[in-house]
Formats: sequence, C-alpha cells, structure tokens
Amino acid sequence: MNYTAHETAIIDQGAVIGKGCRIWHWVHISSKAVIGENCSFGQNVFVGNNVKIGNNVKIQNNVSVYDNVTLEDNVFCGPSMVFTNVYNPRSAIPRKDEYMNTLVKEGATLGANCTIICGVIIGKNSFVAAGAVINRNVPDFALMAGVPARQIGWMSEFGERLDLPLSGSGEAVCKNTGDKYLLENNNLRVEKKIS
Repeated sequence: MNYTAHETAIIDQGAVIGKGCRIWHWVHISSKAVIGENCSFGQNVFVGNNVKIGNNVKIQNNVSVYDNVTLEDNVFCGPSMVFTNVYNPRSAIPRKDEYMNTLVKEGATLGANCTIICGVIIGKNSFVAAGAVINRNVPDFALMAGVPARQIGWMSEFGERLDLPLSGSGEAVCKNTGDKYLLENNNLRVEKKIS
C-alpha cells in the first residue's frame, strides 16, 4: 500500500489509489474509483464507482463525489460542498440510467457548501464561492457567486481576484506571480512570466 488510510476508512477491493494519498476518518472509496497521486480525503468523504480523480486533489470533510464526476489535477473541494448526478430525482422512480457527467477542470476551487448541479463543466482555475449553486457551465478563471451563481469577476491561477471587466477586453498582472492575464472577446488567457 503506497498511501495512508485511517483504520476507520472503507476502501473497496478494486479501487485504484495513487501513491502519497491521505485518507482520513470514515472515508468510503468504492471499488471502481480511479484516484491519482498525492490526494487528500477529509473525514466522512464518499467516492463513487464511476469517478475519476486526478493528482493533488483535496476533498475536504463531508463531501460525496458521486458517479459520473471527474475531477482533474489540483481541484479543491471545500467542506460539505455537493455534487449531484441526476437532474430531476424522485425516490419512487429509478433514474440510474440518467446519470449526467460533471467535469471539474484542472485547478478549479469549489467553495464550502456550494452545489454543483450535474451535467456541467467547471472551467480551469475557476473559483466557485462558498454557498453558490452552479447550474450551467463555468468559464476558465471565472469567479462565480450566488444562487443561482453568476460570474462576478475573474481569478488568477494563484487564486487572487483580477482587476478586469466581466466582458470585453483588458489585461491584468497577478501581483504574486507576475503572470499576465489578457481578456479578449470575453475569454481570458494567461501569459506566464518567464523567470
């Protein structure tokens, strides 16, 4: 075993878990889950069967990652945030064949108690504020807040708010990294500072 798991954790036979992962109290990882390296699973986390998790993903306490969710590298899931996998659940009507895919791209942050409605793509390095409800795709680097969530700004890869308009054109420099962010036609791209 090349990962650390607390004695209360339940790891079903067949789960693929990368080296350096830390699995804390009362975590349950299902048998068909595929997990990369150096991930952290806080207390009371559940990981379903049809779940793929990249490297260096941090999932805080009380998060359930249900079937058909994919988390790319460096994703952060805040405490008690929620994923869904059926759009219109009913207890009396089986809908397991209606699970929708949710993709959280590299470097995204999902704040505490936010809810991600299934079938969306959360953009690279985007930032979902605590308590927000996401019910549509999120652009790369977007800062999302509210119920339902709307874009209120842009975030750097470092995790700092950028001084840019919501739409149109503009540029900003991350004060921590020196990277330049260029907003063109409502799309944000980054030019890395050369060291």
